[in-house]
Amino acid sequence: MTHHATLSPERWARFTLDQQILMIANEMHRARSLIAAGDRVRRQHAYERVLRLVDLTVTVQPKHTLRRELLRWRDLAAALYLTPEADPPAHRAAFRCLLLLRPAAARQIPALCGSDPG
Repeated sequence: MTHHATLSPERWARFTLDQQILMIANEMHRARSLIAAGDRVRRQHAYERVLRLVDLTVTVQPKHTLRRELLRWRDLAAALYLTPEADPPAHRAAFRCLLLLRPAAARQIPALCGSDPG
């Protein structure tokens, strides 16, 4: 995994929490595109980047309750990563949950997830 491999916690902490969540969401969006394309290897790499960015966010997050929620969400992303076959409904649900963590990210739901409740 070369993307984000050299991103330090100090540099990541310079981004606002909204920016951090939106950058994680960007990788989730990329993974969704790779699901549609049927590209398993690149999808796995996108999920690796998601996990890396979540780990960085947890590392720099001072609020215990938000760290706990991020770690719970990370379990969803890890399950997607470990699943050999793409699971579009599970991906969509996890993506939506991520976006709901922050108001700025939640505003992106109509554009990224559509009006689909799942």
